[in-house]
Amino acid sequence: MTTTATKSGAVRGSLKNFGNARWAGAWLARPLASFHLVVTIATLLTVLGLVMVLSASSVEAYAGGRSAYALFIQQAMFAAIGCGLFYLALRLPLKRLRQWSFPMFALSVLALALVLVPGIGSEVQGARRWFVLGPISVQPSEIVKVTLVVWGAHLLASRRSERAGLKDILVPLVPAGLLVCLLVVLQPNLSTTIALGVVLAALLWFGGLPVRLFITIAISGVIAAGVLAVSAGYRSDRVRSFFNPGADPLGANYQARQAQYSLADGGIWGRGLGQSRAKWSYLPNSHNDFIFAIIGEELGFLGCALVLGLFALFVYTGLRIAARSADPFLRLLTATATTWITAQALINIGYVVGLLPVTGLQLPLVSAGGSSLAITLFMFGIIASAARHEPEAVAALHGGADGRFSRLLRLPKPEVYSPAKAASSARARNAARNQAQQRKRPQAQQPPRARQSQPPRARQPQPPARRPQPGADGAGKNRRGTSSLRSTRAWEPNYPMPHARERGRDR
Repeated sequence: MTTTATKSGAVRGSLKNFGNARWAGAWLARPLASFHLVVTIATLLTVLGLVMVLSASSVEAYAGGRSAYALFIQQAMFAAIGCGLFYLALRLPLKRLRQWSFPMFALSVLALALVLVPGIGSEVQGARRWFVLGPISVQPSEIVKVTLVVWGAHLLASRRSERAGLKDILVPLVPAGLLVCLLVVLQPNLSTTIALGVVLAALLWFGGLPVRLFITIAISGVIAAGVLAVSAGYRSDRVRSFFNPGADPLGANYQARQAQYSLADGGIWGRGLGQSRAKWSYLPNSHNDFIFAIIGEELGFLGCALVLGLFALFVYTGLRIAARSADPFLRLLTATATTWITAQALINIGYVVGLLPVTGLQLPLVSAGGSSLAITLFMFGIIASAARHEPEAVAALHGGADGRFSRLLRLPKPEVYSPAKAASSARARNAARNQAQQRKRPQAQQPPRARQSQPPRARQPQPPARRPQPGADGAGKNRRGTSSLRSTRAWEPNYPMPHARERGRDR
């Protein structure tokens, strides 16, 4: 009797799990599922970040003579600005976004240069990284992350549609990325330089850079990061403390050891929200770089698993949008932005738990930092806009299937992507570029005027060409073979692609 009841309970449990899996699959099959996932992930991470910033910063703010809600109010203000930027990204047409990509990138690079000028940029703890505008401080290095992602995706998508050579792809993008990294290093800000390196590497990888060249650039970037890590005193101390955790527990290793103590104190269930002991001046920067340790102490292993689960869901959603997008610009943009945000989160969590040296990268949407929060929410808004431009989502929205959220915000209907229109515009850009190159060509390379002024020679009468018979062997066969070869190889760019499905077979 007991065995029968146990078997029936197991059957009911398996049927329930099967029903839940079917329900999840049916929900993910909806046209706007990716859009809803992006909005949900951004909302949950932002709300969790506001709560944890209030919990982690209240004690230090009150001890410093300020209100216990001072940093929380500042973070909430930037969260409101970020929500406005999120809405702006949803309403911004993709055509305008691509047209403004280079001017915005140029302005962000100019801001990076101006922040280094004494009297314009503000210096805090030996670093000159901020513009202080009254109660608001803006960090240009956070803005340049988004502008580099958008402009790089636009550039690579345009050059690939024009079938440009490898040099035409590398020359505009790589020097611009290296210039941005140099300006950020001069602040100095090695953590943001690493994030910009991740953005540049993701653009080159998803843009179809050959594997050998990509590996060469990646190795060069790692060597440069290592040299920069040991070039300054405080950075070399962090590297040495990572390889020797037991040395100098009250100096260079103090912050990393306190973070691990805080995580261990939380256990599985945590001490409870607001009950952290490390935030009582035991863990420096507990509200910023090491907020993940406070999450582990107050919410325990389950809270850390929740954060990791949200970022894992974001990876799935971002790559899903990139795979389902028909526009190459959106594919590059979404994949690169997903890689950047996820890599920054993994680096932050990695040095908090002791797997990586301390770099100072913030946990996206969770750590305290107004510029980072607002700019990351703007990037999430662009990803959400890309989700609304999926072919199924476009068809559903034009068919009147927009939900309450879209009707409430009065979001415009996305434009239908036309490959033929994109190809014609690419041909027009390519023709304009060729004409510009011909105008810039030196006079010595131009054909002589005497040769151009000679009258054309009289054509000799040619005998009529023999028309091949329809049944003759080889005539129709060669014609079909040539046409087939052109049709199958016309889409291929004139530089090697790393992905198997884009390379095709060698003939």
